Amino acid sequence: MNIQEAFNAAAVDYDNLRRILIPCFDEFYKTAVEIIPGAHSAPIKVLDLGAGTGLYSGMVQSVFPNAEFTLLDLAPEMLEKAKLRFSKMGKSPKILIGDYIETDLGDSYDLIISALSIHHLSDFDKELLYQRIYDVLNPGGIFVNADQVLGKTPDLEELYRQHWLDSIHAKGISKEDLKAAQKRMEYDRMATLEIQLHWLEAAGFQNVDCWYKNFSFAVFGGYRPTI
Repeated sequence: MNIQEAFNAAAVDYDNLRRILIPCFDEFYKTAVEIIPGAHSAPIKVLDLGAGTGLYSGMVQSVFPNAEFTLLDLAPEMLEKAKLRFSKMGKSPKILIGDYIETDLGDSYDLIISALSIHHLSDFDKELLYQRIYDVLNPGGIFVNADQVLGKTPDLEELYRQHWLDSIHAKGISKEDLKAAQKRMEYDRMATLEIQLHWLEAAGFQNVDCWYKNFSFAVFGGYRPTI
């Protein structure tokens, strides 16, 4: 099974398990939405990389009702869930199926977002993607990545892993759901927060920052300069 097949298979129950598998779910996503600048009525153009079922982008759409979305993901069955989510809000996002390292990202955007996806890339591809994101952002635009990061030492990474396991067991995860989640985690290729902030700055982003962090869960990104 490859990564596309793994996430297609998870599409049916994916959203139901988010609050268990992301122990800090509320603050994590709340920050990822609140950090987006500008008037909520603005007609912004948004690209969601690794959009999945549209969980994050759906939250942004509800706050920015005039936003125009493009959703990109490898897993068609995930994107079907996203289309349904948006249709319930009376919206029809543009859907792109493909690998965001290779796929044409299309026009320029005011906002580019991603949630729990980029950590599947190799370090080389993460750095490459951050440059591609910068290149298609409009001046003054922002990139927000809500993702998982690697502990910067082996001891910290072990702490992150154990905290996550303790948290999901306390929430009553089933053996089957844990096994499925750990199977998907075989595709994880996480990098530290520190190196990713460096890559963003090297790509040209300014005001690069981490706006939220809870063990391995972090919300970070930066802005493309206005001039």
